Amino acid sequence: MGYVLIVEDEPDILELVRYNLEKEGFIVRGVSSGEAALNQVRKDPPDLVVLDLMLPGVNGWEVCRELKQDTLYRSIPVVMLTARTEDSDVVAGLEVGADDYVTKPFNPKVLMARLRAALRRTEPPGEHSHKEERILIHGITIDITRHQVTCRPDPDQGEPETIPLSATEFSILEFLSRNPGWVFSRSRIIDAIRGEDYPVTERSVDVQILGLRRKLGICGQLIETVRGVEYRLKGAD
Repeated sequence: MGYVLIVEDEPDILELVRYNLEKEGFIVRGVSSGEAALNQVRKDPPDLVVLDLMLPGVNGWEVCRELKQDTLYRSIPVVMLTARTEDSDVVAGLEVGADDYVTKPFNPKVLMARLRAALRRTEPPGEHSHKEERILIHGITIDITRHQVTCRPDPDQGEPETIPLSATEFSILEFLSRNPGWVFSRSRIIDAIRGEDYPVTERSVDVQILGLRRKLGICGQLIETVRGVEYRLKGAD
């Protein structure tokens, strides 16, 4: 199934998450501090990180930020698991690159479903997948298999620039790019990339779109806001 690193300083919660993951067939390692988490990732990169926020020493936000800024580890999904439930905390987690945010107390079955979903979003399409391997639109190239985005708004100027995106940013860009010119509400975007009734604040979609525009630079202008409806990727000229 894969290897999951749990970063949690409460032993009871760590063991609860470990038990449910191992029951599903995952290989699990647990650490109790941010420093230990970063060392473990560098020594043996996991397929997914379950990350508490309130940790001794380096906190969860800093751990996530370091991982997402490192080209070697940014593709590893990070699911934050925390007692902090304010919208501002959710937004802060998403802004540093978290792929999901689960609050305590949690239902173990729901947590396992969310972790499996985070892993699926980073899996390359299988041999029988009907997904396109590459999407080309307005100078943006989205390589589905490699989970890579490049941008070159002017084909006559320079080499294309590789754009580092989180798994969620990549999913949103892929969804909008498959439907250029179509306008989608925040809730429709959430349903499309993570399934119906996914408990994420609509504000978090704004944060992801803001991050996408910033990272894409000039190409980010292609993601348009339609007042009263929400977002679209510019259609064909």
